[in-house]
Amino acid sequence: MKKYILLFFCLISFCACVDEDEFPDTPQGNFEALWQILDEHYCFFDYKAIDWDAIHETYKVRANDNINREQLFEVMADMLSQLRDGHVNLYTAFDNGRYWSWYEDYPTNFSDSLQRRYLGTDYRIASGLRYKILDDNIGYVYYGSFTSPIGESNLDEVIDHLMFCQGMILDIRGNGGGTLTTAEQLAARFCFEKTLVGYIQHKTGKGHNEFSAEEPQYIEPSSNLRWQKPVILLTNRGVFSAANEFTKYMKCMPQVKVVGDRTGGGSGLPFTATLPNGWTVRFSACPSYDRNHQQTEFGIAPDYQVGLTTEDFVKGRDTIIEFARKLLAE
Repeated sequence: MKKYILLFFCLISFCACVDEDEFPDTPQGNFEALWQILDEHYCFFDYKAIDWDAIHETYKVRANDNINREQLFEVMADMLSQLRDGHVNLYTAFDNGRYWSWYEDYPTNFSDSLQRRYLGTDYRIASGLRYKILDDNIGYVYYGSFTSPIGESNLDEVIDHLMFCQGMILDIRGNGGGTLTTAEQLAARFCFEKTLVGYIQHKTGKGHNEFSAEEPQYIEPSSNLRWQKPVILLTNRGVFSAANEFTKYMKCMPQVKVVGDRTGGGSGLPFTATLPNGWTVRFSACPSYDRNHQQTEFGIAPDYQVGLTTEDFVKGRDTIIEFARKLLAE
C-alpha cells in the first residue's frame, strides 16, 4: 500500500500544467515550456551527466517564431533525444518524437520465424501468454507485452499445464513494457516469501537532484498456484519499461536465471504534460533502483550473455532458447 501511495503523490507532484500566460502559443513559447517542464521534473539529469542548460542554448536559436510546426517539432524532438531515454516522447497529431536507439543500435536477438518453429501450431493461448511443452519436457512461455492483461485464472491454467515439466523458459524478448501491476502479478507466481526487489523515489522540488528518500519495493507471494522449479528468463534489448522492472524483480528470485542480452532499460516511471499548443510530452519522472540501489535506466545485464548466431539461424535453431534448455537439463 505504501508503494502505491508514494506513486500517487509522485504523479500528483508532477501534475503541473503549463501556464499559457507565462508561455505563449508560439514556436519560441512552446520550446521554452518544453525545456522548463523537463528542467523541473525529469529525473536522470545528474545520473546521465546531462548539461540541460547547455542543451537549451544549443537548440533555442533554432526555435524562433518564423519556423512552421514541422520545423518546431524537429527542433523539440532533437533536443529531447539528447536525454537518451526511451520514456521521453513528444506526441502531436501528425508525428511522434521518440528515442529508439536503446534497442535499434543493437542486435535484436529474437526471430519470429525461429519462434514459430518452437511453438508449432498446437501451442496454447491464455490471454497474452503463448505456451507449450517442448519435446524435452521443458515448458516454454512467451509474453510479448505487459499491455496485455493476464487474469489469475490464466496464470493458474499455464502453471497447471506445465506442472510436470522439469523447468520453464519464460521468454519476454521484445516486450516493450506496459502495466507495472501486471509485472508484479506475474512475478508473484515465482515468489515464496516477501522479497525486497528494489527502491523508488519521487521528486520533491524543482532542482535536478531534489528527491525523496528511497522507498523499498517488495513482491509478495501469490495466494494462487506458484512455480517452484527452475526458470530461465530470456531477455534482449527490446525489453523495456515494465518489462525491465519485471526482469529486476525476477533477478531476486533464487530459482531464476536470466539468459540473453542486456535489457533496454527504462527504469523511470513516466509522466505526461501538455504544452500550450496542445502537444504532449511523456518523460521519466520517478527514478527506481534495484535491490542493490543501482539504477537500471540503461538496462539489466543477464546472468548468461548469449546472442543468436548466424550458424544456428540457418539451421532453424534459436541459440538463446537452446542455451536455456541446456541449463535446465543440467
